[in-house]
Amino acid sequence: MILVKDVMLSACAGKVFGIIEYKIKLMIIKMLSIFLLSLTLYTCSDSSKNLSLLSSDATILAFGDSLTHGTGANKGEDYPTLLAELTNFKVINAGIPGEISSKGLERLPNLLDQYNPDLLILTHGGNDILKKLSRKEQKSNLLAMIELAKMRNIQIAMLGVPEPGIFLKSAEIYEQIANEANIPIELSLLPDILGDNSLKSDFAHPNARGYQQIAEGIVEFLEDNGAL
Repeated sequence: MILVKDVMLSACAGKVFGIIEYKIKLMIIKMLSIFLLSLTLYTCSDSSKNLSLLSSDATILAFGDSLTHGTGANKGEDYPTLLAELTNFKVINAGIPGEISSKGLERLPNLLDQYNPDLLILTHGGNDILKKLSRKEQKSNLLAMIELAKMRNIQIAMLGVPEPGIFLKSAEIYEQIANEANIPIELSLLPDILGDNSLKSDFAHPNARGYQQIAEGIVEFLEDNGAL
């Protein structure tokens, strides 16, 4: 009688452990599947936004407003000049202080045709934000700029511009634009620099040290995205 009970208990225990083992294996398979799917999606979305390696004689067009022009620093301390020194590329400073995105859209085609750059660094729209112009129009203008470059087979990289506030961060439309246009964007560089008073010349512009950090940050950004 005792032997029969022992056999029955052993059988039950074996069945329970078998079920537990099966559930554990099933959980591991599910977790592995989710991990592989996430990795695949990340890889696909990340690689689709990567830039092609720039040749040694590449030309970069830095297009924007006062942040590109170098307002707040001396001549030669603007980020395009410093970027040229760091990369040995030809970098065109096409920044006009105070320009809004609609005017930038009018100006860009001739510059793209004139210089035929390998890469467009787009840092525009800050004055639209400061003047509280239509975000919808700002977004449309920036997307149109990107399309102008794509039509000419020019690569694009974008810097997000922050909104005024205590804790600076890039305006939401910049990430939306980058996602819709499928281009790489650096969202934290300008907010981090403009949020540090030691790197600013006034409330809206970096000083020489700030522009140096912008240039260095762009180099890192381009390296991370395969352009350097």
